[in-house]
Amino acid sequence: MPRPKNRQQLVEQIELRFQELTLYLESLSDEIINTEFNPGTLNRNVRDVIAHLHHWHLMMISWYEEGMNGKQPEMPASGYTWRTLPLLNQEINLKYKDHTYKDVKAAFKSSHDELSRIIASHNDDELFTKKKYKWTGSTSLAEYLISNTSSHYDWATKLIKKCVKSITSQNVKQ
Repeated sequence: MPRPKNRQQLVEQIELRFQELTLYLESLSDEIINTEFNPGTLNRNVRDVIAHLHHWHLMMISWYEEGMNGKQPEMPASGYTWRTLPLLNQEINLKYKDHTYKDVKAAFKSSHDELSRIIASHNDDELFTKKKYKWTGSTSLAEYLISNTSSHYDWATKLIKKCVKSITSQNVKQ
């Protein structure tokens, strides 16, 4: 799917990917949702993947709020750089390990809705003009939003499908 060039396309793309992910999640049995993925993935189950998305939403919301208030947010998070993302993602994984899938899924929906409200509050120029805001550096606000929504949803859907396929093929062999 091509990169959106205006708010309408941005909203449509985000909602399409969100719906694809949530419909797929709804199709999964509780057994699959609670089954551990095969070794080799940081996110050990469906809950971990959805918690990852939710936490990245929260970071995006924080960057946005700080940036729009004239501050330079620490990105990706305090104490981390873009090169140390694996360590940050491990910390995120640990933070949510005792949360239920139901709670994580509700939090994910809520943070998705908050990002949708942020998008709705901006016009095309504010979303798509590069260097419009000092805190977004050389890119646009839309690029940050795409990375933390539709692109991330697509990644999550593909990862979960791959892991579920692996789980189900192993169960067939047994």
